[in-house]
Amino acid sequence: MILIALGANLPGPDGAAPLATCRAAAAALNNIAGLRLGALSGWWLTEPDPPGSGAPWYVNGVARCEGMAEPAALLAALQHIEQAAGRQRPYPNAPRTLDLDIIAMGAAVRDSPDPVLPHPRAHLRRFVLEPLAEVAPGWVHPRLGETVEALLACLPPADMQRL
Repeated sequence: MILIALGANLPGPDGAAPLATCRAAAAALNNIAGLRLGALSGWWLTEPDPPGSGAPWYVNGVARCEGMAEPAALLAALQHIEQAAGRQRPYPNAPRTLDLDIIAMGAAVRDSPDPVLPHPRAHLRRFVLEPLAEVAPGWVHPRLGETVEALLACLPPADMQRL
């Protein structure tokens, strides 16, 4: 099982709303060799981090994919989808037209090279774990050995709404 987080808070280069961009990106996952979209969470509207930054709210979701992929090749394929959606990286955590992050690839644990697996901050992000729990209930974090439900229970509330 491969878990991929999807997010956006800026219109795409074609003017598409962030939700439309995220939906198109989820569909594009089926075009990655060796990958098949197995399940897609609902969409969540989440406050930007840091709160009060003035950035638009994010649309977030998680895709559960089946199949086999080499981590670096999958990362490159996801970055290609981001670039096609107009992703730019002017500074860390900048607003974006599309963000695709590999959260986990089965039980793989690796610190280098990129991508780091599992994602090093996923367990700290309610906007990742809430939708992840929809597509992979009972998922166990490969490094921490905790279920997604236990990880969620440790997090403070966040300003999120289901779309």
